Amino acid sequence: MSEQKKSASNTVRQFTVGSDDEGIRLDRWFKRHLPQVGFATISRWARTGQIRVDGKRVGPEDRLTKGQVLRVPPGDSHISGSGGSKPVRQRKPLTEAQMELADSIVLHRDPAAIVINKPPGLATQGGSGTYEHVDGLLDAYATTGPRPRLVHRLDKDTSGVLLVAATPGSAAFFSKRFSGRSAKKVYWALVAGVPSIEQGLIDLPLAKQPGTGGEKMMVDKSEQGQPARSRYRVIDRAGNSACWVELQPLTGRTHQLRVHMAAIGHPIVGDGKYGGQDAFLTGSISRKMHLHARRLIIEHPDGTPLDVEAPLPDHFAASLAQLGFNEADGEYIPDPDGDLSREEKKAAAKAHAKDYRKERKGERRGRAETGRARNDSRIAPGRAGAGAMRKLGPKKGVGSVKKGPAGPRGPKGRP
Repeated sequence: MSEQKKSASNTVRQFTVGSDDEGIRLDRWFKRHLPQVGFATISRWARTGQIRVDGKRVGPEDRLTKGQVLRVPPGDSHISGSGGSKPVRQRKPLTEAQMELADSIVLHRDPAAIVINKPPGLATQGGSGTYEHVDGLLDAYATTGPRPRLVHRLDKDTSGVLLVAATPGSAAFFSKRFSGRSAKKVYWALVAGVPSIEQGLIDLPLAKQPGTGGEKMMVDKSEQGQPARSRYRVIDRAGNSACWVELQPLTGRTHQLRVHMAAIGHPIVGDGKYGGQDAFLTGSISRKMHLHARRLIIEHPDGTPLDVEAPLPDHFAASLAQLGFNEADGEYIPDPDGDLSREEKKAAAKAHAKDYRKERKGERRGRAETGRARNDSRIAPGRAGAGAMRKLGPKKGVGSVKKGPAGPRGPKGRP
């Protein structure tokens, strides 16, 4: 966005829509660039013709195109009236220590993406009583241009790869890859015990656990449960007491990997929330969470794959060493589609579409029945299954490639 005219507060302002705002709704444009202007004011300006795009009247829902000229009323014309505007929240300047932390955790940076290695114990976003978080550090990366934006999250005690979009345009691009499930995420975890099947798929729907304020999830095989699938593979084992596993979430439910591993009887070490005392090993093994986002592979806006790995936090690396594990043994990533035929891929796509429709239906039903459910003591909180695992055959590994030219694309544009 470039502003063509801005002088006195009673002067009409003009902005040229930039490439990062291509296709964005008018109301979203205001939220990005003039956040002090409330939606009620935007609607009033549009209704009275005070907002113009290339000289034409527009509505808040209309989408903008690169190069269009947006005319906006004077800067102080939205002050009058109740609820029409909101104050701009001023961010506190970062301390020297925060600037150093932000710089030290960067794994990769380019004009579209910033990839960091999130430390365990640092929340991704702020909340009630949470004042130190990744979102609060993003000003350190905004020396020039717009403020970077989060496009996905990691739990507070989970460490590892976290992608931050450097521009609004790349934020929209990466968000679509995450929501479309084309991004490949690989986690390492240390879990209690050893699964009887060393490699498999956990297919258990999840829902929010009643009475927890949405802070805890549970397995729920009723219609309220949302589809959730996770792949796991045992990398190495320490007798029968613990094992090191590789995990891949095929869906993106809250706490999905943690709930799934606890549901099959092998909670992640350090995860007392879902594993209770069973999640802690005897001896000198750390009681911290042993869940690490090891690797992320996602399409970059320039068309090449972005492939980033994050080194383990100290406590996790120490635990692996104490148990006699070698980090080099984990450098392997199964390809979920590698052994699938074209017909099987079509079936998987249909299943994904069916799950999506079920999710939307469940959301609508949940909103309609929320009030009634709260007052109906006969409604059971849901059934927690012990574990629905399907044994999988060996998968073909993918090389540890970094950001570079994309390979030839297969049927229907799949890489």
